[in-house]
Amino acid sequence: MTDREGDSDHPFSEGEGFGDDYDEFDLDPPELGVDPAKVDPVDSRVVTDTLDRQNIDSDEVDASELLDVGLNYIQINRFEQATEAFERTANFAEDDLLAQEAWTNKGVAHAELEEYDEAIGAYREALQIDSESEHAATAETNLAYALWEFGETAQALEHAERAVEIDERFAEGWFNRAFFLSERGLAEEALHCVDNAIRLGMRNSQVLEEKAEILEELGEYDEAEEIAEEANEMRERAEQRVMEEREEMAGQQAGGGRPPNREDVEITDPGRVPEPESDDDWQLE
Repeated sequence: MTDREGDSDHPFSEGEGFGDDYDEFDLDPPELGVDPAKVDPVDSRVVTDTLDRQNIDSDEVDASELLDVGLNYIQINRFEQATEAFERTANFAEDDLLAQEAWTNKGVAHAELEEYDEAIGAYREALQIDSESEHAATAETNLAYALWEFGETAQALEHAERAVEIDERFAEGWFNRAFFLSERGLAEEALHCVDNAIRLGMRNSQVLEEKAEILEELGEYDEAEEIAEEANEMRERAEQRVMEEREEMAGQQAGGGRPPNREDVEITDPGRVPEPESDDDWQLE
């Protein structure tokens, strides 16, 4: 090992040093337009979000396209990336309705990751923007689900009821309300709610299974058995379709078929169901 102590004969540079700061490079950090007294030190996003707004002009960001990026991430089950895309959409969106849709979808992505606390926060952010808009019912019913999973069962029913008050044609809102009522032993009210969901077009194996369980609670065993059989047949058909689609995709790949483009994928608002084409297609009980 070389002893470097006492070795002072090294010829250091005697240059004139640096002149003025370069325009493209500065050791000083940028000044952030944030009052430190108002920043939660636990909130690790504040610096990133502030830098985003400072470095990127909002006019250069198409928030609606950024929302589509998040929805595409959900389509391929990349939920963590989806949450980031939706949060940036909300930050850049100049339209409140678009920002509300972004927060609602961010909650959906968090729920898929079973991050219910974060999902609850996202839904509440959405509802703070507008509690009566077209996305408010979706936010309310999804908030109800997240609260239920988080153990806040009493609040869950309140928000499920609020969802159908905002939009009485919201099928998933009626289905979630039916579930929460059934869990509380209010089977008759639950049956009316699940029937409304079915009338509004939400007819799948999950809904039929819930209706069968409610009918069993009411002692309607014969009808419950018929509904359960229909649900089972529907599930088997859905599984068969999935298998056929996988086989078809495998055949296309083997034959050099092209992968789907973005235009081939239909993007829909998670949690939302198609509404009937006319008021004559349904009737509440």
